[in-house]
Formats: sequence, C-alpha cells, structure tokens
Amino acid sequence: MTQPADHDAPDTDRVAAAFTDLQQQLVDRFECFEPTHRFHVDTWERSAGGGGDTRVLDDGIVFERAGVNYSHVFGDSLPTAASNRRPDLAGRSFTAFGVSVVAHPRNPFVPSAHANVRFFIATAPGEAPVWWFGGGFDLTPFYPFYADVLAWHRAAQKTCDDFDASLYPRFKQWCDDYFHLPHRDETRGIGGLFFDDFNELGFEASLSFAYAIGETFGRAFAGIAQRRRHTPYTEHERDFLCYRRGRYVEFNLVYDRGTLFGLQSKGRTESILMSMPPLAAWRYDYRPEPGGREELLARDYLRPRDWLDLDDGQIHP
Repeated sequence: MTQPADHDAPDTDRVAAAFTDLQQQLVDRFECFEPTHRFHVDTWERSAGGGGDTRVLDDGIVFERAGVNYSHVFGDSLPTAASNRRPDLAGRSFTAFGVSVVAHPRNPFVPSAHANVRFFIATAPGEAPVWWFGGGFDLTPFYPFYADVLAWHRAAQKTCDDFDASLYPRFKQWCDDYFHLPHRDETRGIGGLFFDDFNELGFEASLSFAYAIGETFGRAFAGIAQRRRHTPYTEHERDFLCYRRGRYVEFNLVYDRGTLFGLQSKGRTESILMSMPPLAAWRYDYRPEPGGREELLARDYLRPRDWLDLDDGQIHP
C-alpha cells in the first residue's frame, strides 16, 4: 500500500460528513418501504474513545430487520483484525470511521444484503500517517433470479468503471474470495465488491469512490426489493430462508473482519451484532429436494461466476 502525495492529504472532517450523509440517505431508502415503521436511533459512546449512531428497524412489513450504523472510534493501538494484514502498523494509534448496512427482508424472494464503507488512519510519532479506505457490498439471495444478479453486478461494474475500469474485476474477485465459507465450500451469496487498503486514487477520489459504493448499494438493492417484495411465498420457503440465514450467521461470527474489529476494539456489542438476522435456523444434515429451487441455489449460485458473461441457458431461472 503506497501512500499518495502529501498534496492530497486526508481530511477526517470530510470523511465524517460524507459518511453521516450516506447513513441518512440509506435510512431514507429503507423507510420508503415501511409506511408505519421508522428506525430506532441509538447514540452511544465508546469508553476507549469515540462512539457511534446505530439505527435499527425491526419487524417491518418488508424488512424483518434493517440496520444502518455509523461509527467514529479511535485508540492507542490498532486491533489485531485491522493490523494482522499490515504488521508494520501494529502498535500505531488509529482513528476509524465506518458505515455498516444490513437488510434481512421478510419475504424469501427478496435477498438479504450487506454493505459497508470505512476509513482508517494510523499514526505514530515521527512517522507519516498511513490511511486507507475499504468496504463493498454483497447480495445473499435465497430464491435467486438471474435478472437480479445481473442488475446487481452491472451496477457494481458501472460504479467502478466511473473511476477506473480495472477496479471491478479486482474487487469482484476479492469479494468472491472474502465472502466464502471454507467449512461449507460455498460462497455466502452471489458477491458484489470488496476492497481494502485502498488509497491509490488519492484522498479525494478515494472518498468519492467509497461514497459511490454506498449510493450504488442503496439504489441497486432498492430496485431488487421493489421487484420481489410482493412475490407470494409459502411456509416452506420461509423455513428455507431461516435455514440459509444460519450460513449468514456462521460467516459473520467466524470470518468477518468487521465483526472481529468491532469486538476487539471494545465497540458496542449490540451495534456490532445488529447485523444478525432476527430469526435463523440450523438443521442437521439437511438435503434439499433434487431438482427443486433450494438445490439449484447451491448448484448455480453459491460459487464464483462471471455473472456478466452468462446466457439464459447457463443458469436457472
């Protein structure tokens, strides 16, 4: 990770303003689906430095849970989850900003979705500050539609191409690698974008890119949710949704670096774990019915693919 020239030095006030604006924008998008429900606002302070603003909507008509967190935390030493990939930064003081978003819809035909953007700056006496952005978004369908997957990845590609055409293939691959459950040998969903240690565009353009990631997530997910929200479903399909949510929980608690960072940095546990679905299930040695849509999820969707280069005959439905 090479630092850009000093003339494009990071401005934490601009990060805070952009991230809080993005949080409100996403809250507004979710509330458009919920005529009678609004987000509960929970402002908190972290004893080791900083705090945040957690917003959670529970038991809505469309969203069984949706959360949009903003945090600004700082401390004397980077937690292991942030420094294990950069051991040269271990022991440095840090400031971190982030927006983390999760949506767990009620209808099994609407996917779960996640996004986050974050900014870190690590400092040490007599050393130049080291800063970077990270984040991305991913989609976790239960009964997927290829049209939705294609729209999702087209939106991701366009956002990346607006900054640099090399970003989408890099960050799509990184997402496939990151949101993978090794013990299940499957991806969490159909991917999207994931990036970290990102500063190659300079501060201003990197901040604009992180903001665009959040905007694209909100716009693309809202389109899918609007198309699928009224699809009729059965109790069997709700049961399968809860079963697949169990895999979502497994990833978050075992592998997710954001969860680990929050817990290691002594963040607010309730805010960190708001990403969990309100209901999930585990069945022993579950086997889907051969040829059913539950089996096709694993066969056609829960593995990395070039979603932008498939035709209708290569995937169902």
